[in-house]
Amino acid sequence: MQRSSTLKRSPVVVAAADNAAPSGLSLANSSLDAFSSDPIFSPFLSPDFNPTQFSTTALSSGSAASRIEKLQEGLRLLDNQLRHEVISRYQDLLQQLSSIKAAETSLSSLRASVSSLQSSVRRVRSEISDPHRIISTQTLQLNNLHSTSLLLQGTIRTLRLIQKLRSLVDSQPEASKWDLSKAAQLHCEILTLYKEAHLSGIDVVDIELKWVVDIGSRIREEGMKVLENGLESLNQPEVGLGLQVFYNLGELRSTVDTLISKYEKIGVKSLSNALDMKAISVGAGGYGSGGPGGVQRHGTPQIGGGAKAREALWQRMSNCMDHLHSVVLAVWHLQRVLSKKRDPFTHVLLLDEVMQEGDPLLTDRVWDALVKSFASQIKSAFTASSFVKEIFTLGFPKLLTMVENLLERISRDTDVKGVTPALTSQGKEQLVASIEIFQTAFLSFCLSKLLDLVNSVFPMSSRGSVPSKDQISRILSRIQEEIESVQLDTHLTILVLREINKALLLLAERVEYQISTGPEARQITGPASPAQLKNFTLCQHLQEVHSRVSSMVASLPSVASEALSLSLGTIYNVTGDSVTSVFQSMLDRLQSCILLIHDQNFGSHGVDATTDNNASPYIEELQKSILHFRSEFLSKLLPSSSSSGSISSTTETICTKLVRSMASRVLVFFIRHASLVRPLSESGKLRMARDMAEIELSVSQNLYPVEKLGAPYRALRAFRPVIFLETSQLGSSPLLRDLPPSVVLHHLYTRGPDDLQSPLQRNKLTPLQYSLWMDSQGEDQIWKGIKATLDDYAAKVGARGDKEFTAVYPLMIKLGESLLGNAS
Repeated sequence: MQRSSTLKRSPVVVAAADNAAPSGLSLANSSLDAFSSDPIFSPFLSPDFNPTQFSTTALSSGSAASRIEKLQEGLRLLDNQLRHEVISRYQDLLQQLSSIKAAETSLSSLRASVSSLQSSVRRVRSEISDPHRIISTQTLQLNNLHSTSLLLQGTIRTLRLIQKLRSLVDSQPEASKWDLSKAAQLHCEILTLYKEAHLSGIDVVDIELKWVVDIGSRIREEGMKVLENGLESLNQPEVGLGLQVFYNLGELRSTVDTLISKYEKIGVKSLSNALDMKAISVGAGGYGSGGPGGVQRHGTPQIGGGAKAREALWQRMSNCMDHLHSVVLAVWHLQRVLSKKRDPFTHVLLLDEVMQEGDPLLTDRVWDALVKSFASQIKSAFTASSFVKEIFTLGFPKLLTMVENLLERISRDTDVKGVTPALTSQGKEQLVASIEIFQTAFLSFCLSKLLDLVNSVFPMSSRGSVPSKDQISRILSRIQEEIESVQLDTHLTILVLREINKALLLLAERVEYQISTGPEARQITGPASPAQLKNFTLCQHLQEVHSRVSSMVASLPSVASEALSLSLGTIYNVTGDSVTSVFQSMLDRLQSCILLIHDQNFGSHGVDATTDNNASPYIEELQKSILHFRSEFLSKLLPSSSSSGSISSTTETICTKLVRSMASRVLVFFIRHASLVRPLSESGKLRMARDMAEIELSVSQNLYPVEKLGAPYRALRAFRPVIFLETSQLGSSPLLRDLPPSVVLHHLYTRGPDDLQSPLQRNKLTPLQYSLWMDSQGEDQIWKGIKATLDDYAAKVGARGDKEFTAVYPLMIKLGESLLGNAS
């Protein structure tokens, strides 16, 4: 009642209320805001307020009267707030009321319009229902007529195509003379039209279709014959015709897949038959696994059938390789034609119809299947048949040759420009890797044979025994057999040479263990001792091994020879070690004889050199030593062809190299000390020249042909005329090019005054000490020593106040600088 009375107030009252509204509204709002914080009123603001619970709480608190009074006060406050809200929005409420009245007026007008529209729709419906029914009926009739027309057209076209096919077939009684490509095209069009036009159930078509299906089978049969004949003879036109037939039939991919599966099965079956020991024994003349020549259950032939079974196994493997070659070549030929042949109408590449992007090549598919089967068969034969294992292990080079010949034939026959080859390098490696199990067994067997032979010749239990020449020959013959058995394959040759390398290292180790050492092995005063004879024999054995093995690998590629470099180097070193001590003793003895040159008097003028033809005592001692060494030691080390004379350059061995080195050292050592002789008179020069001739003759006849020694011989031949040249002629003489600078400079000391001391005199050294020092120094260091003596001489001349130097002083300075410059 209060609200209605408030709404019926006069406008004046309303206006007054409007003026008072803001202040009252703010007051009411502040009071209402206090509700949210008031403990009594705040529960009323909660969305899940429960009146019963609130009443129960108020009654149980014991202050129900005060709560009621508080609630009444709140109601009054809410009533005042509501009054203020109505007064403040009085104008808006009146406007809303006017809008409602206008909406009711518009709605009543809309009802009338809708009623009129509904009556119009009912009238139109009654007028068009009959025409619509007529049109629907006629449309259905038209659709049926159109379907019937299409069915008749399809039937007629199908019958015409069947008639064309029948005419084509009837034109040739033999199916092989049909135009297979056109017949396949017609056959495919007939079946496609039959399905697309839904001609099933039409009697005339169904009757003809049976004939079409039969003809289709004959077309496939003849097409497959053409295709297989083309693949067998590698005839591209025939293969292209066969593929075109199946492309026209719409069966190209399935046909190619069938062919690939067929060739895979042929290859796998061929591999299986090749290693079928039961079939091998029957083919070799046996009567099953229990008959004569048969193969037992564990794969070993019966007595009397081993040789035939072995031959049969190799023959089957050879046939298997031929079958694999033909299979791979046929598949490659199929792939080749597919990659070139296009449909003449659509120009579609036939290979694109067979393979999708990312699919493996046809040859890869077949090769992977063959390699897997071959690896499986080989592994099974290795573990299950001791007979096959033995044959393929001993005859692995033959097995490898078969495999590599197969790969080579396939690569050669499929090497066509612009066409992908049948095999990749990875595919070849896979096939070779499948027989590695026999390769490992073959190499192990090869090494075992060689090691057994070495151990039998050089048993560890007996150090003093020396093998005979025949025993060494057996080792070399075995090595040669092993190399010859694999020399056609470089890779296998390298592997075998590595095994031979191990055997040769063992041989060198055993020989080194046999070598005698100690004073007895180094003595040179008497005949060769038993220890030396033993070392000489071992040296000759190793020399023979080194020479023969080196000649065996000389014709092989360098990479193969490198496989034996370690063992041959070890044998070379051990050979030298067996005689190095005696050679060093001989060289020391010869050098000690040459050192006696300093005990001779080459400065005397009393001897008539023209009438004295006797050699110097030191030369006679040298000759005796060389003859003794030749007869007692070198004759037992050098080749028999050179035992009676000097060594031929065509019989170079390790020992001849040692002799050559010793001969060169004798000449170099003699020239060095001959240049150190001081004083040297004219008769002394003649005597020294005779000594040079004697030493040249003795070395050439008993050690090594001096003309083959190179630089030492040229130096000896040059030094003989040099000692007779005038000092003024030395500077321009071409003979100096063949002499070491130190030899020329040392000889010039003999032409100088006594106060020009040589390094030997200046440092108060013995000839041996000075020679050892020269061995450890280069020509530049020797020149420094000589230059120091020249500087001392110049200082002495300056100290005396002399104005001129001896003639050899500037010559030595000039020659020293120029000769060393040319040598560098």
